[in-house]
Amino acid sequence: VPIADFDVRGELTRLLDDNWQPVIEKDVDGEHALPVEIDRENASQLGRYSATRRVARTVFLGSAPIEGATNRGIDDRHLRLGVVQPGESIATFGDALRRLENRATYLYADTGRHWYARTPTVNRTAQDRAAQLRRDEVLEEIRRRLRKAATGRAQFARVHAAPRTSTDVPDDDEVRLVILDPDHVHNGRGAEDSAARAAAQEILDTRGSSPRLHRNMLAFLAANASQLEALEQGVREYLAWKSIEADHESLNLDSHQRNQAHTKHNQADNAVEQRLPEAYNVLLVPTQPDPTGPVEWQESRLLSQGTLAERAARKLINDGAMIVDTYGYALLRADLDRIPLWRGDDISVRELWELHAKYLYLPRLRDSRVLLETIRAGTNQMLWHAESWAYAQRKDENGRYHGLTWRQDTRIAMDGNSLVVKPAGAQRQIDAGAAARAAVTGGEVGPTPGGEVYPTRGSGTIVDPPPPVIRETPPRRFHGPAEIDPKKVHTSAGQIGQEGVQHLAGLLGANVRVTLEIEADIPDGAPEQVVRTVTENARTLRFTTYGFEKE
Repeated sequence: VPIADFDVRGELTRLLDDNWQPVIEKDVDGEHALPVEIDRENASQLGRYSATRRVARTVFLGSAPIEGATNRGIDDRHLRLGVVQPGESIATFGDALRRLENRATYLYADTGRHWYARTPTVNRTAQDRAAQLRRDEVLEEIRRRLRKAATGRAQFARVHAAPRTSTDVPDDDEVRLVILDPDHVHNGRGAEDSAARAAAQEILDTRGSSPRLHRNMLAFLAANASQLEALEQGVREYLAWKSIEADHESLNLDSHQRNQAHTKHNQADNAVEQRLPEAYNVLLVPTQPDPTGPVEWQESRLLSQGTLAERAARKLINDGAMIVDTYGYALLRADLDRIPLWRGDDISVRELWELHAKYLYLPRLRDSRVLLETIRAGTNQMLWHAESWAYAQRKDENGRYHGLTWRQDTRIAMDGNSLVVKPAGAQRQIDAGAAARAAVTGGEVGPTPGGEVYPTRGSGTIVDPPPPVIRETPPRRFHGPAEIDPKKVHTSAGQIGQEGVQHLAGLLGANVRVTLEIEADIPDGAPEQVVRTVTENARTLRFTTYGFEKE
């Protein structure tokens, strides 16, 4: 309609007679209308232009007169032409429109067009439902998302999401991340009354009614109290839109309203996914700088990108609070001497690992493989006397080391017998062996790099060793079935290969066969998707026999 022929006052009078009064008073104009309230709340950005009020008036005048038209509403281009004056920022009015869309009761929007109608929008229904949700429903949705996020482990052996009690966190000797329940929030840096700090301390000290042994294997991730509020509000909106989309038939939503509910549902879902890592950004790490001192909590904020576990692992590694590769052998030697960790002239490799898993004053190693590689690197050092150690496969009842190795690369085992040997203790056995052989041969002796000592003459050439001792025929076969925890297949299979299979396969001429058999009883039956996936993977992996059975 040409503007000269458009009777604004008369048209408004006609509209008001058609019960538009509640719409205008609530969402368009008036002393207590929503646009005025939004401008007042954002006085510096929107209020100075009365931006929201002008947007609402323009949408109303552009859409109410043609309520019954096929192509409803006013598009973005005409809206900008109707509201923006020269010298003003278009973005300001775009911001005002978005705020109005999220809160208005009667304002509709679809594919770039906006209009007012005399029936409330689903926005209002969503607001009402969000406000009526109980907090325990909101927290349960956060827990569900935390459990979903816990499937990404990053550098951790496991991620425990929202444990309700300390019993839910196993006492294992691998580094794990505990994402604290949203009921246990952190109230600020150094806050002694932090619920997150108290929950972390309880999990660190106990597992159920028993003391926790492997205390140096835990790190904790908690929600920041102030940012958790924004997360909870986002979850409320998500649950509200989810319920509206599910109840579209009972709510008698038209096609436009169903599309709007679907769009808002997805937007709210994405918003919650973004707010979750923003809320869970407090990393709490237990430390003990002094072996005789109290436990201290190192607190830091996560600012990087990635999943919750990736961000936590990256921070721990960068701060030196978790070691995932070889630990410096010189640092391990310093700990052995400083604390000290030696048990006389040696210490069992297994005991050394147990100490690292238990005590907070020792470095936090991701798993036992880190320690084994560190011992291996130290055993292969030229300056082993001053900087590292020797290694022995076992020690007999007379205190003599067997398989004593130094200054040589060797495989390190954690079998309960292997030992890290103090250089002084190793040297005494080396000297005693050399002296004994010299007494037999009447010549000088010298050690081989692998640790076995043979007598030598002055020229340094190796003399034939003494005649071998006749022993019983050694065993020629080995067998041993092992039951593996299905939740730790990767770790357990690796340990079996490292501690058992590799020893056997390394023997000259050995023919080693390893068979893995899987049996699963499924009381409720396997879903079709699982049947299809497992069958296809078994075929790809060339299982000898496989299949599902109905009985």
